[in-house]
Amino acid sequence: MVEINRSSFGLSSGQLFQLFRDGQPHTKAELAELTGLARSTISLRLDPLIELGVISPAAENSSTGGRPSTQLVLNERAFVVAGVDFGASHAVASLADFSGKILASIETKRQISDGPEVCLRWMIAELKHLLAGQGIAEENLLAIGIGLPGPVEHSTGKPASPPIMMGWDAFDVPARVNQDFNAKVLVDNDVNVMALGERYASYPDVDHLIFLKAATGIGSGIISGGQLQRGAQGTAGDIGHVRVSSGGDVSCHCGNFGCLEAVASAPAIIKKLVADGLPIRNSSDLIDATKRAKVEAIQAVRQAGRDIGEVLSTCVSLINPAVIVIGGSLASAGEHLIAGVREVVYARSMPLASENLLIVQSKVGKEGGIIGANVMAIDYVLDAETIDSMVNALITK
Repeated sequence: MVEINRSSFGLSSGQLFQLFRDGQPHTKAELAELTGLARSTISLRLDPLIELGVISPAAENSSTGGRPSTQLVLNERAFVVAGVDFGASHAVASLADFSGKILASIETKRQISDGPEVCLRWMIAELKHLLAGQGIAEENLLAIGIGLPGPVEHSTGKPASPPIMMGWDAFDVPARVNQDFNAKVLVDNDVNVMALGERYASYPDVDHLIFLKAATGIGSGIISGGQLQRGAQGTAGDIGHVRVSSGGDVSCHCGNFGCLEAVASAPAIIKKLVADGLPIRNSSDLIDATKRAKVEAIQAVRQAGRDIGEVLSTCVSLINPAVIVIGGSLASAGEHLIAGVREVVYARSMPLASENLLIVQSKVGKEGGIIGANVMAIDYVLDAETIDSMVNALITK
C-alpha cells in the first residue's frame, strides 16, 4: 500500500496518483474508501490526471446488478522516458514507457574519453532517431536518465573528477542536453544506476540490497529502506578505495596505497597473472582462462573475491542488506569470484546479519545499466511533486 500524506486541503492530484503506480485499476469508490475523501473531491483530483492522459479508463468490472463502476488505471504509454548507459567503451540509448518496458534501443562502441560534446551529440541524435521511429513527438519525452562511468554530483548532474573521463570534470550535462530536449535530465554514476536496474528487474520486494560492480573499477550501489543512498556528495558506495589487508604498498590511481581496486579489479588481476607468465591481455582472456580451469587464473580471481569480501563484511555490519548482488565483467568468472566473497563475508559477519543473507551473481547482467537509467527517469516523472507540477501547468495554461 502506498503511504499517503494528508494535508488540511486533502490529497493533491499527484499524491492520489501514487495509488495507481501499482498498475492495478481503481474505481472512484475504492479511492474514496482508501483515502477517506468524498467522491466529489476524488473526481476533482482525478479530472486533471485524466486530461493529462496519465490516467485512463480500464475494462469495466463485472457486476451482479446495476451499472458497473468505471475503473481507472495508469496509462503506461501516455509519455515516454529515455535511458542512456555510457560505459568506458560502449553506449546504449533507449526509450521506455512508464512500466519500464523498453520500446526501442540502440547500442554502439563509443569511447567515453572522446569527451562530453562528442558523446552527448551522439546520444541526442540517437534519441531523436528513436523517437521518430516510434512516431513519438519530442515534447512527449519527459525525462532522460543517464549513467556515467565515474563519480557524479547527482544534484547538479555534473561529473566530479572522473578518472577515465577526459574533459568531463564539472561539465554541465543537463544544460547541454536541454539545448536539444525540454526534458528533465538526471545523471548518476553507472553503479548506482545498475543497482536501480537490478532491484527493479530482479528484487522488487527487497528493500535492503547492495549491488557491487567488479570490472575495470570496483564500486557499489546501496539500496536501503527501498531508496538508493547517494550520501551527502553522491559518493556513497565508493568501496573501491577502501584499504584492504592484502593491499600493502600497492599504489592506486587515486593516489593512495592498498586500495581494494588496486588489488582486486580486472586490470590488477591481469597485471599479476602477466607477471606470473600467463598470456592474458584483457578481461575476456581472464574469464576464458577461468573457464578453461587455469589454476593460476582461478586462484587470482578467488583471491580478488576474498579481498572484496573483506570490505563487504564491513558493509554487512553497517547496512545489514538482505541481498548482495555481484555484477560487472568479473562476475562472469562464475562461482570463482563469488565463492571468495562468500568465504570471507560469511566468516566475518555476525550470524544474525548473515544467516539469511544472499550473495548472488547479477541476473540482468549488462542490461542493468539501461534498465536502471530508465527507472531513474520514471521515478522522477511519476513522483507526486512532478505530477502536481504538470497539473498546475495544465490548469494555468
